[in-house]
Amino acid sequence: MAMLEGLSSKLSEAFKKFRNKGKLTEADVKAGMREVKLALLEADVNFKVVKDFVKKVTDRAVGSEVLESLLPEQQIIKIVNEELVSLMGGTNSKLVISPKPPTVVLMCGLQGAGKTTYSAKLAKMYKKQGKNPLLVACDIYRPAAIKQLQIVGEQAGVPVFERGTQDPEKTVKEALSHATKYGHDIVFVDTAGRLHIDEALMDELKRVKAAADPTEILLVVDAMTGQDAVNVAQSFNEQLEITGVLLSKMDGDTRGGAALSVRYVTGKPIKFIGTGEKIDNIEPFHPDRLASRILGMGDMLSLIEKAQEQFDEKKALELEQKIRKNTFTLEDYLDQLGQLKNMGSLESLMDMMPGVKPGQLKDAKIDEKAMAHVEAIILSMTPKERNNPDLLNYSRKKRIAAGSGRSVEEVNRVLKQYDQIKQMMKQFTKGGFGKKGKFKMPFGF
Repeated sequence: MAMLEGLSSKLSEAFKKFRNKGKLTEADVKAGMREVKLALLEADVNFKVVKDFVKKVTDRAVGSEVLESLLPEQQIIKIVNEELVSLMGGTNSKLVISPKPPTVVLMCGLQGAGKTTYSAKLAKMYKKQGKNPLLVACDIYRPAAIKQLQIVGEQAGVPVFERGTQDPEKTVKEALSHATKYGHDIVFVDTAGRLHIDEALMDELKRVKAAADPTEILLVVDAMTGQDAVNVAQSFNEQLEITGVLLSKMDGDTRGGAALSVRYVTGKPIKFIGTGEKIDNIEPFHPDRLASRILGMGDMLSLIEKAQEQFDEKKALELEQKIRKNTFTLEDYLDQLGQLKNMGSLESLMDMMPGVKPGQLKDAKIDEKAMAHVEAIILSMTPKERNNPDLLNYSRKKRIAAGSGRSVEEVNRVLKQYDQIKQMMKQFTKGGFGKKGKFKMPFGF
């Protein structure tokens, strides 16, 4: 996540103060914590949050667990990690599901935070979990707001209930009757936003809240607005008593202060984070995982979950059989590329690996277009050619290059990568990597 880059690198620099010291003194701890404090303030973390956080870490760090440790840097990082997790809420806070359907989720926030889009993203997330969601259009002021909800609703495969510019209270009541009649067990109500908090906005939201009797009131705040996001959350909470926060645009170029401040200031948990523009780019918020990524310890759990989402047990068994029989084709290679692509950007996946600090691979040669080029080349082959690459003589390769808009050299490179994968898979079936034990990354990214 781009928002973590600055904070992660600055904390890493601060921790160097504790390195190469057999034992730490109290003065060493305080000097290092001054650096941590500056790193947090530069990340736009709320001043009161920073003050309290630094005090807690310092109090623990000057205790015996650090000062008597032979590895003080690791102990300090352990304490900082634990306090970061605690600061952000400790554990994942799930959406409350009503025992009597439908569960009503009131989506609110300022204009431009991503409320409409994230209503659809949430609806899709819960549809994948077996729910039957309904989106309700209650933003009757912003031009094309209803149309936008219909577009993102269609992308999510979720129906949209709308009554044009009819009074939002009436629309909500009619939508709930509709949901009960047609078996929609979770309803996301997209309310109107404003460019700033005003009395008219809050009055209308209170009326819609009374009409909807929501199970959850989720506030969508733009993480890129930093400290302003926290102020917005505080104001909405005071007026509406929100139940949780969705931080949008966490993939943007922001300093991360909102993620570390919202829970402390409002007392309400961050429940979801937006990680990109695609309809699937939304995740439940896990404080422990974000803290781990901030400190460069990776996020293997999220990486595994992304892989599991794309995992097809039947296809995996078929693939295993093909590998064993050495019948892995270019068609299978294309299918595996598709599954990898569906997990998200390669850079975001690599950022989850332990030891890779956020943004560390920003300048690495991870070419997202390379995957598209490989796909275009394979798709330009006939089914017969995909299943039997030995047929690919020069004239066929020339035709494939022209059809995919690539060069014959690139076609040859894809075929070489495919052969490398086949060889690597053969070694796996023999129980290892063979004598050399070394293979290049097969995709060439």
